[in-house]
Amino acid sequence: MAYPRNIFANILLCAVAAHAQESPNTIVAISATGGDYIKGAGGTLARFIAEGFQVYVIQVGNDEKVSLNLGPAETRLANNADALRAAKALGVTEVINLNNKSGELSQLSSNELRNQLSTLIRFFKPQKLFLPDPFIHYDPDWDQFWTARAAEETNYSNSAVFLAELSRIGIKGHGVPETYYYSARRPYRPGEGGHNGARLEAIDISRTLQTKLAAAAELKTTNRAYAEHVRERLTQAGKPATNVDETVVTELLTELAQLIGARHQLTSGEEFNYHGAPPGTKQPIAPWLQERAKPLPK
Repeated sequence: MAYPRNIFANILLCAVAAHAQESPNTIVAISATGGDYIKGAGGTLARFIAEGFQVYVIQVGNDEKVSLNLGPAETRLANNADALRAAKALGVTEVINLNNKSGELSQLSSNELRNQLSTLIRFFKPQKLFLPDPFIHYDPDWDQFWTARAAEETNYSNSAVFLAELSRIGIKGHGVPETYYYSARRPYRPGEGGHNGARLEAIDISRTLQTKLAAAAELKTTNRAYAEHVRERLTQAGKPATNVDETVVTELLTELAQLIGARHQLTSGEEFNYHGAPPGTKQPIAPWLQERAKPLPK
């Protein structure tokens, strides 16, 4: 049977149009691995999920590097299975894994990665975007940086100036109203991180901390590897390490939430460099934009 030449384009346009009509309560979280977004923002995402948001996670790396006594292929399969269980425990709607080689993201074109992320952001049309912060200092995981840099650039690459091919097939640009930069492994230092105009904001995760910890506990393969790393470091320091197991990760995340919370007079918290204004609030227009502003045609 011969199909009309444009049938597949029509199918794509119908899918895009159908998705555009979905609920605006959508969040996209970008993560270098299957667990970074949980460690840096899991409690806040769980809180938004409880409020009715749908969370879509874009995982950039394939997680083939971190395990104990497994080869790269086995490590990838184990970590990806863990990541799906962790996402389900948190309440995530879907995980999109781009399957780039972890530990080697510096060899990937940053423009290519940015365009992949921009395409998905245009498709999901999120109200809120969570991304690792490329402006923090001394993060030993360079995959965090390369993911963060490409993700941060999507803030301008979703305008009509970029990716004209997407606009041509019906995937129009989308400006995300709210952006949350997160630090996956430690609290922010004073004045650190975030793009121009970002402000440090704390979120109370007292009611969702246990959900975050339950999700993090599902990352069993990387948790075992981290526990072994802690045991080795304690042994080298001449300290007892016999009772250290993979629960050290949830203990660390609990301590981190309490430390951040104490900074902001909360029991447990997460903090973000935040851009934007929540729905229903008026965001000020910069003076240099107002100078040349013109009224919209009636």
